[in-house]
Amino acid sequence: MRHRTPGIMARIVRASLIIALFAAWPAAADAPPAAGTPAVPAAGTPVVEKLHGVIVETMKEADALGYEGRYQRLEPALRATFDFDFMAEKAVGRHWRKLSEADQTRMRDVFARFTLATYARRFSGYTGERFDTHSEELAPRDTVFVRTQLVRPDGEESIEINYRLHETAAGWRVIDVLLRGTVSELALRRSEYSSVIKRDGFEALMTTLEEKIADLSAETTDTPS
Repeated sequence: MRHRTPGIMARIVRASLIIALFAAWPAAADAPPAAGTPAVPAAGTPVVEKLHGVIVETMKEADALGYEGRYQRLEPALRATFDFDFMAEKAVGRHWRKLSEADQTRMRDVFARFTLATYARRFSGYTGERFDTHSEELAPRDTVFVRTQLVRPDGEESIEINYRLHETAAGWRVIDVLLRGTVSELALRRSEYSSVIKRDGFEALMTTLEEKIADLSAETTDTPS
């Protein structure tokens, strides 16, 4: 068991918040709309704000819940927010059509579990953070773009976190997260996953993701000294 001072723990928590939001998101290559694009009736905003509410409440109870509890608390909200099937396909890119139906199903499952594990592992504390929503705008390819900020305590710089959503039979779902307004996590993952498949094959990608899930679930208990 490792012992860390409260000050160190606070810095780790704040850093983890940022990592959590962006460690798992891979695909829309379109640039975000320019600020000032005409607003649209709120379609994606309620979806994003509901997720943010669950995240903050989970953070507040993070210690009592532990990793497994956080996973179970976050899973329904994340599955109701993200179009994991769409994102898994786009993360694999041009290799998707070459996969068997069984391997496509495996990829969807592993991608979703990896994302869930990342959120459960990283949202491990609370120091007064909140999410603010600023606007919702039309975006290319029948999508909408929701602009938000992660506001941190003690005067630390806020982090711009923007979401792209498309409409599905089940409602509006997130298909990409953009850090600081422009960095597409889906595009980054597509580059990463495609590279692994091209170099080492699809099974190597599955092994890598399963190992990452195992590492994320092996939570170390930290207590103040």
